[in-house]
Parts: sequence; C-alpha cells; structure tokens
Amino acid sequence: MILVGFFQAMSQTVKGMTAEQYDKVKTFAVKDLDNDTYVKIENLYVLDRYEGRKPYFITGSDGLKKRMDIYKVLLKDGMQEIGTLVFYTNEKAQQYKVCLPNMQAESKVWEKAFEDIDKVDQQEKFFALKLSYVLSKEFSFQLYKSSNGGKDPGKESETYGNDICFPGNTNVMMAGGIQKQMKDVQAGDEVVTVDPVSGKQLTVKVKELTVHEAKNYAITNLLLVRAEKYFAPGHVDVLMDTRELSATPNHPVLTAGGEKKTGEILKGDKVLCQYGNEGGYELFDVVYVSRQAQGVQKVYNIVAESGETFVINDVMVLQKPLK
Repeated sequence: MILVGFFQAMSQTVKGMTAEQYDKVKTFAVKDLDNDTYVKIENLYVLDRYEGRKPYFITGSDGLKKRMDIYKVLLKDGMQEIGTLVFYTNEKAQQYKVCLPNMQAESKVWEKAFEDIDKVDQQEKFFALKLSYVLSKEFSFQLYKSSNGGKDPGKESETYGNDICFPGNTNVMMAGGIQKQMKDVQAGDEVVTVDPVSGKQLTVKVKELTVHEAKNYAITNLLLVRAEKYFAPGHVDVLMDTRELSATPNHPVLTAGGEKKTGEILKGDKVLCQYGNEGGYELFDVVYVSRQAQGVQKVYNIVAESGETFVINDVMVLQKPLK
C-alpha cells in the first residue's frame, strides 16, 4: 500500500490515533506556514514539519496554484507519532485540513479520514490525486481510490457486449476548438481528427451518431496524469495536468505501444492526449484504472466520413475498432 513507506517511521508506535485525537488534531492551526516548522499545542501535541519538507506548489491545467504543507503529529509525552496533518491552501487563500492517522489507528478512524478527503475533493477538483502525489512522490494512487469509499465497483451488475461507445456526457472536440457533449453531436457537425504520426489536426463531417439502447454498461475509467517537478528556492513547484476518459472496455485508444482497448489498459501505460494551448499532443501516464457499472444509460459512438481518430475529453481515441 502506498502509505506504508510514507509511514514507516510510525511502525513502532504502540498505539494508534483515536477518534477523539483525530477530531482534536483537525482543529490545529499553524500561524505561519513559511516559518513555523515546530509547533507545540496545549502542551500535549507537537506539529513537526514532515522531514523539513518545503511546501509544494501544484499548478494544474487550469493554471491555478495550490499549496500543500505537511506536518507530523506527535504526542508531546514520549514524542510518539500518531499521524500527519496536511494544510492545503487554494488560490483564493482558502485553507483545508486533512488528517491522516498512523497505521495502527482503527479502521473507523481511517474511514473518517477518507470521508474528509472526499469532502475536500468535491470542492477542490483532483485534491485526492494531488495529495497522493505529494505524499508518495510517485504515481500510486491508493488515496485517490480510497476517497471513493474503498468500494469494489467490479462487484456491481454490469453489461458487456460489442458496443464500442462512450457515455453521453463525454466531451468531443469540434471544429473551432469548442467542446460538445457526445449525446448532442449531430450528422453534419464537424469534429476534429488528428493524424497520429504528424499530430496535424483536420476536421471531418459526422455521418451519423450511433445510439445504443440503455443498459447498465460496464465502463472502463482511466485517470491520466502528466506531472513535472521543479525545485525552487524555499518550495517545490509541481505542474500537473490530468485527463479522464470513460468508455466501453473494447473501445481502442492510442498508446505509446500502439492501439489498445481501454479494457486492456494497465496502470503505467502511456496514452496520447492533447496538451498545451497550441494543439500539441503528449503522452500521459495512466495512474488509475477502474471498471464499473455506471447505471442504466445510453451509450454513443460517432461515425465520420473520414479520419481514424477523435479527441474525447482531450484524449486521442480511435474511430475504428481493433482488427
């Protein structure tokens, strides 16, 4: 598990953080995140900046910069480490706090932590992903998965078939760079197609929008990330771009290794995505893959006059199924 290495220093802790301690720690504050690296609270607790780490500044594809500061939580008596407190400050100077208990904490305490992470994630898009990146310093996203309640979506009843499609709320890149939901595309519309070799964009006309009957389809969900880390004086800058793609498991996409069905994609694969403001394309790392039924719905597919690719949710997908 991703957090095992992060909390190795806690492995010798005799007692886990209690629910009462968890609630208490969530009330702690640090007056000066730039300079307060060691803070005593009520003569009972100590906040110690984790390994002296500099703050992280994470800039997403929206251009908004978020700050993250990490502190160990220790009991002053015996200096036992019982958890970690993370301060997350957005571009509007709004601050969120999440507490991660030590590994010996009871499951109910961890459940509270994941619930709190999910609450922040609902207000700050991809918060859990950014948190996991900072804590792990590698692309393993147990926190991101756990923020979804730790459910096993694979156990849900789902429908498979030969339909090669997308949910109706998927965004399609149209002529002129505008986005349109898949379900709203019509015959005669012009969509973007990309030459996979040269990266050159063209527009082609839609012949028809294929609509498949409403079922509880099995949908493969991919989370893709491109992150660059820079060490700056006094902090660490992380430029992070994310993409999400949902499709039936047999829809092909273009990876570093060639064509591959979404249902065959593995964590660590690289998928070609649109990147930057000039229509360029870069490989993004697949950091999370899930398959789950997403409720009874229609699914859709575009049939165009020419071209082999579409740009769906800024991810390059192939028009034709694998042969």
